Amino acid sequence: MRIAIAGGSGLLGSHVTRVARERGHEPVVLSRRTGVDLVSGAGLAERLRGARAVIDVSNIQTGRPELSVSFFAGATANLLRQGRIAGVEHHIALTIVGMEAAPDGYYAGKLAQERSVSAGAVPWSILRATQFHEFPAMYYHRSAPVHSAASGRLQPVAAREVAERLVGLAESAPVGRAPDLAGPQEESLAAMIRAYAHAIGRSAPVPIVHVPGAYGRALRSGALLPGAGADRGVQTYAEWLDDLPDA
Repeated sequence: MRIAIAGGSGLLGSHVTRVARERGHEPVVLSRRTGVDLVSGAGLAERLRGARAVIDVSNIQTGRPELSVSFFAGATANLLRQGRIAGVEHHIALTIVGMEAAPDGYYAGKLAQERSVSAGAVPWSILRATQFHEFPAMYYHRSAPVHSAASGRLQPVAAREVAERLVGLAESAPVGRAPDLAGPQEESLAAMIRAYAHAIGRSAPVPIVHVPGAYGRALRSGALLPGAGADRGVQTYAEWLDDLPDA
């Protein structure tokens, strides 16, 4: 099956592309690297030709709600419009567990994405997942030069396992909201960040800070943790750390 993967060259997208290929599918990457601009729609029509499913794991790095909404709403509208024209039978989007608890900043765009997909003309599935194991590492490096550890409660999941679930959804009929996917156990975000720093050989102190605003409150309250009905992944954060090249 020909599967178009929006954001297929990114962190998660590269996993999705690899899993699709391993399962005998033909992955088609939709990204600037392959001549596609999701927001303007340039290059989409040609790349979607013959695709039966679209998996959207595209992303933007921003905390500004207007930029996040503009990106996700614009990209989703183009993917759905061009997908319908191309005969796409199934649109699969990845969003985030618990994001209603912090409906501002980056999460504002993901909420807009869900609304667009569920109201669109292409049959759809939406998978909500918790943060990936890579999240503490990204936070650590973004807080440079004075590294800090945010306080919070997360249940991180392996990106590879999310990719496997997304491809599995593409192989099946549309389900609407799929069961949420989380990692195997709850973790302290601050402890994860400090463990990552130790794993890469950094010995400087990493002070704990409280992230401000609704997002910070959601982190600390556990609002971003999965509910009782969520599926659980297998790989723990400690196992992910053990697999780091520098660990």
